[in-house]
Amino acid sequence: MKLLLIEDDEHVAQVLAEAFSSDGHETTIRYTGEDGLAYLSNERPDAVVLDIRLPSLNGVAVLRQIRSSDQALPVIIMTGLATPGEIAEARRLGVTEIIEKPEVLKHFSAALARVARRDKA
Repeated sequence: MKLLLIEDDEHVAQVLAEAFSSDGHETTIRYTGEDGLAYLSNERPDAVVLDIRLPSLNGVAVLRQIRSSDQALPVIIMTGLATPGEIAEARRLGVTEIIEKPEVLKHFSAALARVARRDKA
């Protein structure tokens, strides 16, 4: 799959991108919500992997903007610090999956498999 990873921590982003690559996924990294949205204005990946805690434009705001132009794009939110309100808002906006950050690598392959099944349905 072609993935867009929006994660502000460069080390975490590199570790995740390497893990995704080893699973056969092509990953583009953007470090801010604004840069991720700029990328999406020209490209459409198979899925977006989005950190909820980003500088200036947080993950929920990014998801809101994604949904304003693309209801079908799968978005997987990673979080370790999301509030219940942020989780509820992400679900209301139609997030595809929510994965707790310490568990991202453990559960990511299963989440992408579910995304792929939804695309085929």
